[in-house]
Amino acid sequence: MDITHATLKELSTQLQSGALTSEQIVTVFLKQIETHNTELKALLGVAEDALDQAKTIDARRKAGESLHPLAGIPIVLKDNILVKGWKATAGSKMLENYHASYDATVVTRLRQAGMILLGRANMDEFAMGSSTENSFFGPTKNPWDTRKVSGGSSGGSIVSVAAGFAPVALGSDTGGSVRQPASLCGIVGLKPTYGRVSRFGLMALGSSLDQISVATKTVEDAAMLLQVIEGEDKKDATTSVLEETTIPALLEPSVKGLRLGVPKEYFVEGMDSEVKSCVEEAIEQLKIAGAEIVEVSLPHTPYAIATYYLIQMSEASSNLGRYDGVRYGYSSQAGTLKQSYEQTRETGFGAEVKRRILLGTFALSAGYYDAYYKKASQVRTLIKQDFDQAFTQVDALLTPTSPSVAWNLGEKFEDPLAMYLSDIYTVSVNLATVPALSLPCGFAHDLPVGLQVIARPFDEQMLYRVGMTYQTMTDWHTKTSFV
Repeated sequence: MDITHATLKELSTQLQSGALTSEQIVTVFLKQIETHNTELKALLGVAEDALDQAKTIDARRKAGESLHPLAGIPIVLKDNILVKGWKATAGSKMLENYHASYDATVVTRLRQAGMILLGRANMDEFAMGSSTENSFFGPTKNPWDTRKVSGGSSGGSIVSVAAGFAPVALGSDTGGSVRQPASLCGIVGLKPTYGRVSRFGLMALGSSLDQISVATKTVEDAAMLLQVIEGEDKKDATTSVLEETTIPALLEPSVKGLRLGVPKEYFVEGMDSEVKSCVEEAIEQLKIAGAEIVEVSLPHTPYAIATYYLIQMSEASSNLGRYDGVRYGYSSQAGTLKQSYEQTRETGFGAEVKRRILLGTFALSAGYYDAYYKKASQVRTLIKQDFDQAFTQVDALLTPTSPSVAWNLGEKFEDPLAMYLSDIYTVSVNLATVPALSLPCGFAHDLPVGLQVIARPFDEQMLYRVGMTYQTMTDWHTKTSFV
């Protein structure tokens, strides 16, 4: 077995049977990281006690203790998810030397399951970006072609899975930050329904949009990992009480009798023709599998990018007000308190973060609030109503994840609007608070392409059903990059 490209399910089976130990698995992944991370820059740090964590799990299993099926399997965390005692930089100079003082709720649940916390993944600074080029620590490169971007903002998490640094990872998805890089790097990215997973211990970007999300090699792996971290949390008032949880082993990979919608607004001018062909072929495969394909309309889609960025930037300007150089994080000393504030934020934040803070503060300012933030919030309601209406006609929606494959490093870096448009197919999902899944569906220009499946709120099982059906019919998810 090639451990570096084994699935979560395969590793779980090997551990439970005794064919492999956690120490053996972690050792292989650490070697893979040592060999390739300098080039890819997917990880900003590796846990010094990773092998000790593994040995502890092995000893417990050897002693006959009943353990969680995922106990002993390593996982990578995006560097905006807090782990007590670990650095948590959010990819920024502002937090270059900050150490977390508590565990995020998802980390507590991973520990309870016995998973090995392996390392911290690189990311766009404060999750602001679509290419992981905005990291203070340098860009994460695509393992299929290191001249290309990884996507973002969770590029480090996604590349860690695609390059065999870990079988699974957690990222955050505010407007596509897990699904878009998953598409560009050829793996599975799942954004759960808003409120399904606690945000306690996740550094806030857009509080009404953020959702901790999972990156895996298969849809079944995504279901297995989400099962560990989901559920109500008293520390996050936005979490929901789940009426039921998914048992991956009981999922039926069949779409017979399902009505799957294809939004006509998502197949318009501007999409790469080869990407379009891959997605259309994937839709045809699901039709062959027994699904009825129905054209639907999401009429407010053209307003999604503007609406999303107004809301996200406004919420970001508020959330990042806490970084003042006084309480924690980077501090630049100056003659007066005001000068200290200004110098701290001028030198501590990168260009993209400052751009979004300025635009967000403007949108919230007196005289402009009604014209910008309030209007965007009203349009957000219309976008959500579009999805509600579509789901009265169909069981799920099928769309591209990204309008293009991975582009060259630096190609869009100086063109913010072009960068923002790369999220055109993903931001509506966060605005509408619905769940979505990206899975590999082919190659264009020798680079991976992703198919996005969108479902009703809290109907992740529908995503699994459609995604697993597609993966039983194709082998795109088994393709591995150069490493």
